[in-house]
Amino acid sequence: MKIIVSPSTIPSFNLAAEEYLFRKDEAYFFLYRNDPSVIIGSNQAVVNEVDQDWCIEHEIRIIRRISGGGAVYHDRGNLNYSLLYDKTDAPLSGRFLEPVVAVLQALSIPAEVGKRKDLWLDGRKISGTASHVSLQRELHHGTLLYDTDLGALQKALNAGNRRLIRKATASVPSPVTNIRPYLAEKGAEAPDCNTFLDKFAAALLQHYCEREVMPLPAESLEEIEKLRREKYTQRSWNYRL
Repeated sequence: MKIIVSPSTIPSFNLAAEEYLFRKDEAYFFLYRNDPSVIIGSNQAVVNEVDQDWCIEHEIRIIRRISGGGAVYHDRGNLNYSLLYDKTDAPLSGRFLEPVVAVLQALSIPAEVGKRKDLWLDGRKISGTASHVSLQRELHHGTLLYDTDLGALQKALNAGNRRLIRKATASVPSPVTNIRPYLAEKGAEAPDCNTFLDKFAAALLQHYCEREVMPLPAESLEEIEKLRREKYTQRSWNYRL
């Protein structure tokens, strides 16, 4: 398992990088943080899920991913993780969460897996997940709420309960919380999100018995940037429903 940390906080770049790695034939654990943005599922309608006026006012980009599931809010208080590998015998099981839970528990965070392949802490959700499966490959990803602006999350994902496009997949709301205040309440070390990313990556290295975090391959950057420009910055993709 190659562990890669993105050099970028640009949402369109990181989603393009995920798709690039998905097309390869190696196993990756990809970590990244994003600037404020709303990431919607592949079969969702923006008008059903997002307060577009509020997002425009606060310069929050809306971007569609290739996986299913519901809309999520990202900012630099989120730690996003992606697991990408060859197809297994149970591609839609929740087994992909086992290393995530193991690493969180090693960091004194007793996360539990919920019924919807999400992660919960003290009765509130800290990570939703989504998946994309092809004939040969699997992509599973989620976002860990570490020190996210929960007020911005609620406002960005408030479309007023509209269902203007009924064929689109609807998000399932859940009570959410951040990890950082939980650690502080327990008297544990509660670093900023950048330091938490470093600690998470270090624990992943130990879990997988790997020696070092890898950068994105230098030869991949041009192709990722091309995919970013031609797909993830285009209104025809992001607003297609």
